This record gives sequence, structure tokens and C-alpha cells, in this order.
Amino acid sequence: MLLLLALGGCGKHQAGGAGDAASVTEVGVLVMTPQKIVERTELSGRLSALNVADVRPQISGIVQKRLFTEGAEVTAGQPLYQIDPAMYQATYDQARGVLAKAEATLSDAKAKSSRFAELVKINGVSKQDYDDAIAVVNEDQADVLADRASLESARINLGYTRITSPISGQIGVSSVTAGALVTAEQTTALATVQTIDRMYLDVTRPSVDWLRLRKEFNAGRLKQAGNQGATVHIVMEDGSDYPQPGTLAFSDITVDQTTGSVILRVVVPNPEHELLPGMFVRAELEEGVDEQAMLVPQLAVTRTADGRATVWVAGHDGKAYEAPVQADTAYGDRWIVSQGLKAGDRVVISGASQLQDGAPVKVTDTQASNAPAASSAAVHS
Repeated sequence: MLLLLALGGCGKHQAGGAGDAASVTEVGVLVMTPQKIVERTELSGRLSALNVADVRPQISGIVQKRLFTEGAEVTAGQPLYQIDPAMYQATYDQARGVLAKAEATLSDAKAKSSRFAELVKINGVSKQDYDDAIAVVNEDQADVLADRASLESARINLGYTRITSPISGQIGVSSVTAGALVTAEQTTALATVQTIDRMYLDVTRPSVDWLRLRKEFNAGRLKQAGNQGATVHIVMEDGSDYPQPGTLAFSDITVDQTTGSVILRVVVPNPEHELLPGMFVRAELEEGVDEQAMLVPQLAVTRTADGRATVWVAGHDGKAYEAPVQADTAYGDRWIVSQGLKAGDRVVISGASQLQDGAPVKVTDTQASNAPAASSAAVHS
């Protein structure tokens, strides 16, 4: 009888112990450690040339010849087209002849007024005749000035018969050939010259993001990346990285009232002319450095119906707690948690589906918090 009672008591004790063990949830945790990261934003846009000049005629005439090779490099002042100069040369020669005649007339009037100046002293001519001679000199001087202006105008128009490049750069296709009639009022450009040694990339971002960055810089949480401003990495259309980094030149001072966005201009070096105007690229903008970033895997963060973020934390007392956090910025496959966690906290990254607030947990796997590689870090916008 005593032996049976002892065996029964042992069985009850073992059953009770198994029930206690089954109520403890095994979890894997990530120990929070502040990380130094560079925050980036990915934006997209189309490239444009640093300088663009449309070549148009300033006079009307027939194109005699084209003086450049399409797609070649041209320099400022290099002749591009020759317009038939015959009519403009004739106008110039005529204006030069008119000026010569006016100058001769002026010279004769000055000589006559000089003689009258001596004769009027001895009453050889009347005072009226002398005054008339002076008036003729003034009129002839005015004629000379007008004729000189006409000659200059004719010279300018004659010079316009040779159309030159207004800037240095690469010239595109020609819209006309020899024999074409061009006019001074036409809207179609003969060709376009673009300076592409450096390129512009204009992108937009919401003004709320710009305000957030300014606040983080002022609070000291973010530091400017580099002494020359934010660095921009360019990703080509085929997904390859462009070797030359760009620089954020400026941001517009006006917020678009329709979209609520701000224009950012990026200057990209293009020494090999690998980039072309109109090309679509993606820009990764280095916004700043966060020296004390808390990174949590995105799968460990849950959100309530109203959008609030929470994580499960394994307390050192052996119990699980649901902690509200602020996780609004993505970095790779993780969230940057700006509030709600501190160094040493153990965030549950596996086994969280069975947890309840205050329930006992057993940590079976512990991982250290390491920042993801830059190549795999997703950017936010």
C-alpha cells in the first residue's frame, strides 16, 4: 500500500512539471546595439545638359553649306553654317559708299565754314551766310553718324551669314541641308549644342521629408556626409552603378503648391560622355550619418490598425513585453527605430506569434545587432 501511494505521488509531480514547461515560449532575440549608418534616399529623374543652346539664323537667306559633322565636338565661335552672303555684301558695300560720300560732303562744309569765319570778321560775308554754313556742317555731321550706323548694321548682317556656335559642346543633328531657305523669325532650330562634361539631374522630394531632415540635422542626430555637401550615387537604367559620384548643388526655395514637393538639383561629372541628356537614372542621396541608429528587422515590427508600431521585448526577468516604438524609416531589410528602444534591449525576432504580454519566455537564440551592408541597404523616400 505504501509503495503504491509513493508511485502515485511521483506521477502527479512529473505531470505538473511537464505542464509548467509547456507554458514557457521559446524565442530568438536580437540584442540592440547602436549602429553607425549613412541614411540615403532613392530618387529618380532624367538628366539634362549643363548648357543648352539652340542654333537659329538671325537673318534670312539660302544655306550654302554645313560646316560641321553631326555629333562632333564644337567650340564657341566655330562656324556651323554659311548663308549666301551676296545680297548682304552688296548692302554693306552700298552703306560704305554712302558713308564715304557723307564724309566728303562734311569735309567740304567744314572748309566753307572756315573760310566764312575769316570773311565775316572783315564783313566779306554776312553774319547770316556764316550761320547758314555752320548749320550745314552740323547737318552733315549728323548724316555721317547715321551713315556710320547703317554701315555697322550692314556689317553685322553680313557677319550673320556665317552662323557660329554660341557655346562649346557636342552638336546634334542638323535640321537643314545646303539649299534650304532659313528665316530670322523661324522657331525650328538648325541644330542644338549641349555641354555634357557635367550633367544636371533635377529630382523632387516631399517638403515634409525636407523638414524632417532639417530637424534631425539641428538636433545633432544626423551629420552632413562630407565637407562638400551631400554625395549622390547614380544608378543607370540597366541597374549598374555609375562610377562618378554626384553632388547636391542646391534645393529650390519654393514648395510646389500642387505636389507639395521641393526640387533638388544634382551635378554629375560626365568626363567620358557616358551620360546623355534625357537619360532616366536613379539617384541615391546621402542625407547624413546617424551615429546611434537602432536597427530592427522589419519582420519583428508589427503595426496596429491605426499605424502604430510595436515590438516584443524579452525582459531580463524572463517575461515578454510589447513595447511601442517609432519606426518610420526603412534601412535595407530593417527599420530605424528612433524611439522606444535602448541599448541592451532584447527584441524578439522568432517565436513572437505565440506571445502574450507578461508571458514567460525562454531565450534559445541570441543574435547581435549589426548594420546591413551598404550594397543591400534599401533607401527611403
